[in-house]
Amino acid sequence: MKNIVIFIIFFFCQFNSSIASERNIELEKLFQELKNINSNSVFETEQKIWKLWSTHPTNDKLTVRLEEGSQLVRDQNYSKAIDIFTEVINLDKNWAEAWNKRATVFYLIGEFQESQNDIDKVLTLEKRHFGALAGQGLVNIQLKNYEKAIRSYEQAQEIYPAMKSPKIMIKQIEELIKEQTI
Repeated sequence: MKNIVIFIIFFFCQFNSSIASERNIELEKLFQELKNINSNSVFETEQKIWKLWSTHPTNDKLTVRLEEGSQLVRDQNYSKAIDIFTEVINLDKNWAEAWNKRATVFYLIGEFQESQNDIDKVLTLEKRHFGALAGQGLVNIQLKNYEKAIRSYEQAQEIYPAMKSPKIMIKQIEELIKEQTI
């Protein structure tokens, strides 16, 4: 009986490892496609990345909970959304998108340092998360850390050269800095 339990645990770990590996290979391919600025399908590539990020690699129930929280954000029920995202984080602390969703809600309610804390976790788990980097730019504008905001947008642009918000925001931040020095 003990051998059967060990085999099942080993099989489950190998299966999860295989799924994670396939997911990582797909993400790597998509991030390479993002670098192709001339591609007509760059928006499609971005959407595929968001879909992978928003789909839990092994637990469909967590994917459903994340979507429920996202719907609450769209309905502007931020408190309940935070509760759901926190629940998902507690069930899987290594799922970057759960942290990212909660960071977004913290930003929306003006809890900028809490948002930054969650963004730090997102970027620890997924350093290529251009959405979190753009969000970090917004947070740091609110925190008046303008240079850090610019660096965040520059990093996002390195990962996703066709992304429009970094160019716009860097220009606006530079104007803001100029106005403050006059």
